[in-house]
Amino acid sequence: MGEIVLAAKVTHVPTMLMSEQSGRVFGLRKQAIDGHIEIARRAKELGADTIVICDTHWVVNAGYHINANSHFEGLFTSNEFPQFIQDMPFRYDGNPNLGDLIAEKARAKAVYTLAHHIDSLEVEYGTLVPMHFMSRSGEFKVVSIAAWCTVHSHESSRKLGEAIREAIEESDSKVLLVASGSLSHKIWANDEYEANNGTFTISSEFNHQVDLRVLELWQRGEIATFLKMLGDYANFCCGEGSMHDTAMMFGALGWDKYTGRGELIGEYFPSSGTGQANVVFPVK
Repeated sequence: MGEIVLAAKVTHVPTMLMSEQSGRVFGLRKQAIDGHIEIARRAKELGADTIVICDTHWVVNAGYHINANSHFEGLFTSNEFPQFIQDMPFRYDGNPNLGDLIAEKARAKAVYTLAHHIDSLEVEYGTLVPMHFMSRSGEFKVVSIAAWCTVHSHESSRKLGEAIREAIEESDSKVLLVASGSLSHKIWANDEYEANNGTFTISSEFNHQVDLRVLELWQRGEIATFLKMLGDYANFCCGEGSMHDTAMMFGALGWDKYTGRGELIGEYFPSSGTGQANVVFPVK
């Protein structure tokens, strides 16, 4: 029997990669990088062999989609930020049986979901950035799930989260479940970016304060309260991918029945107008 051994909401900002390259960002995202490595280390200690990542950089306009390929290898350049992420090598094995089973379980809940085995289907950096750092704690297979969902409800994403858990429990995989996306996500307007030192600041104090409140709720274990505000939070604070990654993760954890407390790994930090954090959620 498989199990989710650990869950986490994580950042995937490109400046994490830049932080290990010479230039003005060198060293400035070390604590975020260390957070990824620590989360993966804990998961590996608990026996994790696979990371299932709900990726808010994979946009889909109809249905839910899972990249269930058996192997991922290549060089990645972001078409969003080619000046930040270019020619990043990656090489990971997938877990196709688990990806297929998640899709099957989701369809049984009337959540239309397809698993794909297509070598040319690109993996987005919401998956590749966490894997780049988490793989330093050991080898993991990866399943990537699209979580930038443009015409989907949080309720259907909750059901997909339930399907993720059911599929994992029916498999022989031990899984680190990752919601890959920011907290608030209002990126600085282009003509305001430089004047506001945009790489290192947040664009809205309202968003900043709501982010801090959300982190407080998570750390206090008030998940049911947070879920009551999820829709408004995603809307008014421009949650990345409408925070479908977060809905999937909490759906897999039991939604408002989840009684665990989030643990902030490292520090909350602003990036390009957005709010970012690494938060781990225990399963046992």
